[in-house]
Amino acid sequence: MAHDGLSIAVPSPDAAPARQRSDGRVRVRVVRHGIGTHVADLSEAGPLRLRLPRHAAGACEAVLLNTAGGIACGDGFRVEAEIGAGAHLVLTTTAAEKIYKSDGPSSHVGTRAVLAEGARLDWLPQETILFDRARLERRFEADLAPDARLLAFEAVVFGRTARHERLDSGLFRDAWRIRRGGHLAYAESLAFDGPITALLERIALGGGARAMATLLDVSPEAEARLEEFRSHVDALASPGVDVAASAWNGHLVARFLSAAPDALRATAARLLVAYRGMPMPRVWQS
Repeated sequence: MAHDGLSIAVPSPDAAPARQRSDGRVRVRVVRHGIGTHVADLSEAGPLRLRLPRHAAGACEAVLLNTAGGIACGDGFRVEAEIGAGAHLVLTTTAAEKIYKSDGPSSHVGTRAVLAEGARLDWLPQETILFDRARLERRFEADLAPDARLLAFEAVVFGRTARHERLDSGLFRDAWRIRRGGHLAYAESLAFDGPITALLERIALGGGARAMATLLDVSPEAEARLEEFRSHVDALASPGVDVAASAWNGHLVARFLSAAPDALRATAARLLVAYRGMPMPRVWQS
């Protein structure tokens, strides 16, 4: 458009608007005070916030809130937690995290925890839901003192099941690195790239699963509790939810697979209550 010698560029109505990437950060440090655990330091940045609804059974329960409502292409979110000697932090999320389709860049989600002597972290986020064409790279790291305790549970749902959505294209990379007493104690990496739903339909990979989860217990008594955990599975697992567990080198690992994400979630909640001896965070019940 020109007016009196002045040229003005008018964007095409078909042009996609530039999107500002979200960068969320939470850093929290908790310490033991008397018989309870309290927040000593907290910093927040971007759309990521931490809420402290209540203290339960000597633990500090904290809830991560993503005010952006989801994670889109190129977004980055990071959580850092420091649990002081003898302190107990239960860290969860306010809702399932949605990973929207990407126009190219991957989203990155990172969690890092440092546990001092006798500390405990229960990392219990609600499930992550990948939309078709989503691209997510996720990493969980923890550094534990030799007698610290970590119980971590992560679940991922592939597609919006209410819409019968398939992931015909997408990326999901998941890495866990756990160090105990300064030495690497547990490491695993998972990667799906391409037609994720079709990959999971293969018998050797997922057998038609639409949801999967990992439970990891790193503690001095984890290996000795394997048969106890398996007995809970026999008593509490929903039909159509496959759960298998192994224990070695001071930790217990359980895998969950199901074509029904709601059944997997319900099974996991019952198992976690029985195994932890504590109720699930209240946000899991809403």
